[in-house]
Amino acid sequence: MIVPYSHVLILASIIFILGAACCVARRNLIMILVGVEIMLNAAALAFIAASLHWQKLPGQAFVIFIFAVAAAEVAIGLALIVHIQRRTGSVMSDDYNQMKG
Repeated sequence: MIVPYSHVLILASIIFILGAACCVARRNLIMILVGVEIMLNAAALAFIAASLHWQKLPGQAFVIFIFAVAAAEVAIGLALIVHIQRRTGSVMSDDYNQMKG
């Protein structure tokens, strides 16, 4: 049995909302990165569902670019978090503005 397209879009929107809530509610930089990753995965799920619904391949190819952007975001984000942790001793987002100087 094939899952209806609307059900997959509802699931993707719920996952995206959970990721956005994780980004907004947390003050820990690592959890903010996890929220962004969840939102990117929800977008990828929506692209896959649309690609299968309309029988077009570019939607599935675009998901590969989403994964590449997510990997780059994690690498740069974790490097910044390590730098912040070494400078301030914590990974709270309030300490992030000290990198200006």
